[in-house]
Amino acid sequence: MRNNKGNNIQKNKTREGRYANCFQIGQNEFEFVIDFGQSYEESECKESFHTRVICNPYSVNILLKLLQKSVKEYEEMYGEVEND
Repeated sequence: MRNNKGNNIQKNKTREGRYANCFQIGQNEFEFVIDFGQSYEESECKESFHTRVICNPYSVNILLKLLQKSVKEYEEMYGEVEND
C-alpha cells in the first residue's frame, strides 16, 4: 500500500503508544524539535522524556492546524478544556 506521497505503508502494523503530559519544544532556522515525556510531582525525577520528533517548519504548521481542529472538535463534544 502507498500513501499519496508514494511512500510504502505497512498494513496492520501495530504502533507503540506512549503517554505524554510533559513537552519541550525548540527550534532553529530549519527544524522544530519536540520532546514528549511524563511528569509526576511525587517523583524525585520530575520529568522524564521518552520521545523526540523533529519536523520542518511546514510540517509543524500542519500539525498545529490539526491539533487546533481536534481540540475544537473535542470541545464541541465534551466541553471546554480547562487551562491551568
